[in-house]
Amino acid sequence: MQDSSAVNKAFSTQSVHYDDDDRINRVIIDLRQQVYRHVARFMNPGSRILELNSGTGIDASYFVSQGHSVLATDLSDGMISELKKKGLQARQLSYDKLDQLKSEPFDYVFSNFGGLNCIDNLGAVTKNLPGLLKANGYVTWVIMPPVCLWEIMSGTFRRFNKNGVMAHIDGHYFRTWYHSLDDIKKAFGDRFEFIESEGLAALSPPPHKTDFFAYNFSRRVDRIFNRSFPFNRWADQIIVTFRLK
Repeated sequence: MQDSSAVNKAFSTQSVHYDDDDRINRVIIDLRQQVYRHVARFMNPGSRILELNSGTGIDASYFVSQGHSVLATDLSDGMISELKKKGLQARQLSYDKLDQLKSEPFDYVFSNFGGLNCIDNLGAVTKNLPGLLKANGYVTWVIMPPVCLWEIMSGTFRRFNKNGVMAHIDGHYFRTWYHSLDDIKKAFGDRFEFIESEGLAALSPPPHKTDFFAYNFSRRVDRIFNRSFPFNRWADQIIVTFRLK
């Protein structure tokens, strides 16, 4: 199990410079736009969105600008502070405590950029989703899978550790786990229909490779293959979408 206090400290420390880091990283900017294009195919106008691990509210702000309403949730003290500074509707809540959320049902549940890799059992999250979604509501999560070709090519195999690996942000350490598409499907179970998965930085570089010499070419290739097997499950992260039956 995760030490929630360690996660809180790590991301609270990151919250003060997260927006600036995001703004200057062209890889993250491109990947975020890919996520938005994916979600736009399933999200109806004026949707009511529940966002998990919302961070500083970059995605929540975008969705609000598109005419949606968002309840942004996060575990971190620092991230909640940043969300409120932006005037967003925010609640401090861990995604494995969604049973504490008493609310009108949502049209969509969204989570971006691997926040859900901070939990070993995704079922602890998915078990509460049917009670939070409207009929035929959608869920889109962006999660880091075990197989990342860029890491394997560099001789790194840490993602294959079933017991998780230690990650650190600004000197604070916490454990992360990597979830395969099959494991994600099992966590959603029979109540949900699997719609689609899409590789995020499958053949193009991950966010820390901003200086890759063939970046623009690799992104074009990525767009061609990122919904095809195996690149829709072998990537730095994968976008997965499910629908409540």
